[in-house]
Parts: sequence; structure tokens; C-alpha cells
Amino acid sequence: MRFDLQTLDLVLAVAETRSITRGAARERLALAAASKRLSDLETRLGVPLFERRARGVEPTEAGHALVRHVRSLRTQLHALESEVLEFGRGIQGHLRVAAAAGAIAEVLPADLAAFSRAHPGIRISLEDLTSAEVQAAVAEGRADVGVFVPPVHDPRLRHWPYAASRLAVVVPRGHVLARRTAVGFDALLDFELIGLHLGAAAQERMRERAEALGRRLDARLHVRGFDAIVQLVEAGLGVAVLPATVAERLARLFEVVVLELQDELAEREYRLAVRQQPVLPPALQKFVAVLCPSAADPHAPAPAARQSVPSKVKTTP
Repeated sequence: MRFDLQTLDLVLAVAETRSITRGAARERLALAAASKRLSDLETRLGVPLFERRARGVEPTEAGHALVRHVRSLRTQLHALESEVLEFGRGIQGHLRVAAAAGAIAEVLPADLAAFSRAHPGIRISLEDLTSAEVQAAVAEGRADVGVFVPPVHDPRLRHWPYAASRLAVVVPRGHVLARRTAVGFDALLDFELIGLHLGAAAQERMRERAEALGRRLDARLHVRGFDAIVQLVEAGLGVAVLPATVAERLARLFEVVVLELQDELAEREYRLAVRQQPVLPPALQKFVAVLCPSAADPHAPAPAARQSVPSKVKTTP
């Protein structure tokens, strides 16, 4: 079944304006022509896309599904147009990278810089997402490559170990825990936690770990941004669990102490993922080869992820 872009744009316009009249006007179509396009499309699909009401229209379930695909298609077409135009300006490719915040803060900058030096003609765009969102973006084609923290949610991905990481505890100076060099996760549950934004892999693992211990995670504040979390800890609003390298870096700027987290959830791994496909595009092949050299040989055993932080975290003096 073939679709024409003008009709798909009309579907999107009608869904967003909740009106065939306004949707037709936005797409610069006569109302009669727009109505016929929608009617013909519904006939071809065999399902109604909109419920006609006295004060406008409302997408049906099928309509909502089509609108999701149209939006994704328009995004990909825009990316296609931008990428093709870039070749005229000497750009040899464009990679869309999606990554978890921890990976961006801990390990990606140096590798992105190394890749850019080796391949200056390939432009990189980087988006900060949760690990679950990273996987979805790569699997659905909205990102070319992703870096995330397991578990793996989507079987459409091909992925490799990328880097190892540790979580650490951040407490205010003068806090009762600040006299220690290390602390177990169960001890943290006696205090309010400044939580990472909802959906963050570390936050989900902490919630699951608390439930396994028969406890409740008391995280009343959820913040996106590691520096904001540490500022809240410094203000005495709670304690936090962050990537160790990030915690130590921020401890040099704020009045906080970093402790080793003694718990199985302290160890974590970043994985590099692409969508399953017979052959990776050349620019993506080069990117994967720089960040994960073993991926170039599909028969090679998977290596252990490289360590991005020391195995121990010491109290900040």
C-alpha cells in the first residue's frame, strides 16, 4: 500500500488541530479535497481514523497509531534532507547518538573527541535520554547508536560492553554518615534520598534493591542534573547516589563528602547499541570501531567492559 506525503501531513494536521477545516487550511487544501483524501485513506486502510463530533474530530486508536508513525516519518525525512544537504558542505556523514546521562558525564566526552579528531567530516549530534529511552530511540531508528545501562529491554538491538562504572554515595559535610569511608545501601534507606529523575536506570535499580530488602526508597525529590542533586545534598535536603567519577568531581565544588557504596548495585556497566541490520552504514561502522573495537569482529568473544573509574571511592578531604 502506497501513501503520499501530503495526505499523511493532512492526517497529522487534523489530529493536532482536532478539526478537518483547520487541518485543511494548515495544509493549504480545499475542505472538500481534504475530506476526500481522508475518506479515501480510511477506505484503503479499512478503519476509521477520526471520530466526527459536533465540535471537531478526535483520532481513533488507529488514528493515533498512524499519527505516531507519521511523526516518526517526518523526523526521519527531515534528518535525511539535512544529512544529504550536508554532503554539499563537505560533511561525510551524520550520526545521532543517544546516551544515558551518566555515560555523557563519565566516559563519552573523551571518546567523542577522539572520534571527531579521527573523522572530522562526520558530524555528531548527542541527546540525553534515560537508558530505556535510549534503547527505544535506537530500535525505532530515531538514533543511530546508543549508550545505556542494562537491563536490555529491546530484542531489536545489537550491543556490546562499552565501559564499567561504579556508583558512590554523596552526603553533606557534618552528616552522621560523613565520618565513614563506606556505607551499605541498607543504611541509606534510613535517610531521605535526592533521587535521579524518574526512569533513570540507577533510580530504578535502587527502588528494586530497596524492595528486595523489604524497605521503601524515600526519595521525595527527583532531579535531572547531577550538579543540581549535589547542590540539594549540600543544602542538607538528603543524601544521593551518583556515578562515582561525577560525585568526586562535584565534591571539589560543593561542601559534600563522597563515600564508597558497598552493595551489589554499586557495580554497573554501560553498553553500546545499534539497531539490528545486515550491514552498518560506513559512518556508524567507524564510530562503533572507535568506541568498541571488538565489535568489528563479530566472531571475537565479548571483552570485559573497560573500567572508567577506580574500584574504590575515598572520602573527600
